[in-house]
Amino acid sequence: MIRVCLVEDHRETREGFLKLLRHSPEIVCMGAYESAELAEKGIPGVLPDVVLMDINLPGRSGIECIAKLKPKYAQIQWLILTTHEDTDLIFSALKAGANGYLLKRSAPEELIQAIKDVHLGDAPMSAKIARRVVAHFHQTGKKSDETETLSPRESEILSHLAKGFSYKQIADNLNLSQHTVNNHLRKIYGKLHVQTRTEAVVKFLGQ
Repeated sequence: MIRVCLVEDHRETREGFLKLLRHSPEIVCMGAYESAELAEKGIPGVLPDVVLMDINLPGRSGIECIAKLKPKYAQIQWLILTTHEDTDLIFSALKAGANGYLLKRSAPEELIQAIKDVHLGDAPMSAKIARRVVAHFHQTGKKSDETETLSPRESEILSHLAKGFSYKQIADNLNLSQHTVNNHLRKIYGKLHVQTRTEAVVKFLGQ
């Protein structure tokens, strides 16, 4: 079972998501919070696997909440669930430690799959969000100096990560085994001095 918490201030939206979560046999909801302040008090007591986090909350924002809790509870995966498509907010969320970014209007089955994917270590993004990430990269053309040490294959894999592809999709797209992809990722993380795919993508995009 995947242990999930929800942080959402809008009551009807919150109840809709809770209903969806409760109907998934692979997910158990450990708590729902109306604000970042309540989440910061409640989440440490239940230590969920995944937190679904809204951005606009009364008081502190969801991004601030992630930035506060992420260093203390690195095992928790944070999935942004929002209406915002602003590029600055996307990168602010990724910098804070978000592991995925999904729009609230995503189909129910997409949300459930995203929870499963982020729990497995992937970084799910709505297709529209992934396109914005890639478009931003193309516009800036900036990269960390460390990315210059990557091989062409490693850069190709990291580019796929930035587009939101899962490890399996990367393996399929590049005609590689998942084992080979994982080996490349370990080398990429070492060269970039990062520990997660989110950190690797942010550094790759020059943020």
